[in-house]
Amino acid sequence: MPASIRIGGVEIRPATVLAPMSGVTDTVFRRFIREMGGCGLLMTEFTSADGLLRDKRVLGRYLHFYDDEHPISAQLFGSDPQVLADAARMVEDLGFDLVDLNLGCPAKKVVKCNGGSGLLRDLPHIGQIFETVRAAVKIPFTVKFRAGWNDQEIVCVELAKLAESCGLAAVALHARTREQGYAGTARWEWIAAVKHAVGIPVVGNGDIRTPEDAAAMVAQTGCDAVMVGRTAASNPWIFRQIAQFGAGGGYEQPTEADRYRMIRTYFRMLIEEEMPGAAGKMKQFASWFTHGVASGAHLRKAIYEARTEQEILARVEEFFESAVGCRPSVVGQSAVALRSP
Repeated sequence: MPASIRIGGVEIRPATVLAPMSGVTDTVFRRFIREMGGCGLLMTEFTSADGLLRDKRVLGRYLHFYDDEHPISAQLFGSDPQVLADAARMVEDLGFDLVDLNLGCPAKKVVKCNGGSGLLRDLPHIGQIFETVRAAVKIPFTVKFRAGWNDQEIVCVELAKLAESCGLAAVALHARTREQGYAGTARWEWIAAVKHAVGIPVVGNGDIRTPEDAAAMVAQTGCDAVMVGRTAASNPWIFRQIAQFGAGGGYEQPTEADRYRMIRTYFRMLIEEEMPGAAGKMKQFASWFTHGVASGAHLRKAIYEARTEQEILARVEEFFESAVGCRPSVVGQSAVALRSP
């Protein structure tokens, strides 16, 4: 595994990236992942450039971050070059280290507005966006994209070359097509083709479920860093495990006590942040966080039936105290405790 990657003037150490995920990578989850250890770069949820300019509440909802999240990249989506440039300037003024363009989201509501992967069929327009945004900001400008619209329209190499020629600092490829969505297998050979074609850093994304997968992607593609998405929600230790595997060939598996600390800490962070809809977020994450927990179905049921944030937290504490003898007094309340197995 690469020890680090430099994107423009920003050093990412280690060379691992938390993928931008709608409804997931808010400030609480990002800081939670940072405290778990091993993640080099955090990314925000993808944010509408048009919405950001029209409604300043979008700024607080999607682009709020804390000092301990650096380095951090803000991801924007949209189709109007000037709107995206204006939004990128706002991102720079807010203090983000990088700004990223989303050309990968396959959601119909985004695609029909010519955003996300909907732009993959119009490379000349993408080129206009690249040039306009690049001229608008001094921080590194990057792009995350899919291989193409479908198997008959693979444009990843051409798009990566276009990004390099327009002065972008790095590219990240999710090695699936828009047509695939999140199904099927990521085609890592497309990442290798992009890496062979450009001189700027290439970040690989798709089907990294274990540290072994991360190492295999680097070995097979030569990519400069790896980006992890959905796995991070079910296994928040994945970045630390990747770092451990890269350093010594082995990595720690979480114990039941570790899982308790993890769930309890994240839920407490949501409550302390006074995150709107925290109870709903807890229930959303319960299905991921209880993956691998013995009798996890019982815990999920207890969480889903609870009505308030404090009631959910109490159900978690009751379950683990009964199941594995974990007590809140010995677990601790700080996310920093997660750094120790």
